[in-house]
Amino acid sequence: MPSIDISRPHAKSLAAARKSVTRVAEHIAEKFEVDSAWQGNTLVFRRSGVDGQIEVQPKTIRVTVELGFLLLAIRSTVEREIRRYLDEEFG
Repeated sequence: MPSIDISRPHAKSLAAARKSVTRVAEHIAEKFEVDSAWQGNTLVFRRSGVDGQIEVQPKTIRVTVELGFLLLAIRSTVEREIRRYLDEEFG
């Protein structure tokens, strides 16, 4: 089970949703120093102690993140930031 699992409905086209997810990933990378790359319609991001993905579906965005033991202490902070960025991009 992922440490963080967030699903968010959206009304954007797939291309527009991917652009929005790219902006979310840029914010996450800036804040938490993760590297990311697209694999199909899924943006995968990683760094030591963090493995996650943002899956873009036609009507839904799903973010799953697995935090290592040492980062579980800041889980609520990470989740709050992800939700804030999703709110900015997907309302």
